[in-house]
Amino acid sequence: MKQHDFPADLIEAQRDWYITYRLLADASAGTQTTVLRRRLQRLSVRISTHPYWASLPGTAPAARMELKQLTWAASEQSPRPAV
Repeated sequence: MKQHDFPADLIEAQRDWYITYRLLADASAGTQTTVLRRRLQRLSVRISTHPYWASLPGTAPAARMELKQLTWAASEQSPRPAV
């Protein structure tokens, strides 16, 4: 059951994080790996510092898990972003 109303940009960033993580897991060594790691780092910062988390005192950990669960399945069906 959905309890939080996440901003679209936060949902997109988390979905892209999962997609990038999967691409990195599948990537062979080389330039692509470096690009994917950098993208994963940028997305991690964007997600963890998003202003939305400041509006959830005390419930942010549960909300983060809900966001991850919400975006996990969607990331498997989404087209791969350009890196």
